[in-house]
Amino acid sequence: MEITEETVNDVSVVMLKQRIDSATAKVFEERLQEILEKTQGRLIIDFAQLNYISSAGLRVLLMAAKTMNAKKLTLLLCGMKPEIYEVFEVSGFTKILTIVEDRDAALALAA
Repeated sequence: MEITEETVNDVSVVMLKQRIDSATAKVFEERLQEILEKTQGRLIIDFAQLNYISSAGLRVLLMAAKTMNAKKLTLLLCGMKPEIYEVFEVSGFTKILTIVEDRDAALALAA
């Protein structure tokens, strides 16, 4: 798993690559916690290059969503491949998280 971060127009954008599973979820959680601590407004997590996410990864995202909600900040997810989106849909996460088609749509919504 690889995590990169950049700032676009005062919006933090996190890009996920490869896979998040039980072996990589702890690293993902630690890195995301660091990002959440410094995020002051909006955070986009871009899944365009992620090939797999397990329930351990979903748990980390749920924690991130709770943290962002508590701070009254915006969390947007984008760029999910159909098989990743299906995991979110089956788990009910599409009802509790804001998921948009791609990074451009997320940036527009975050503006």
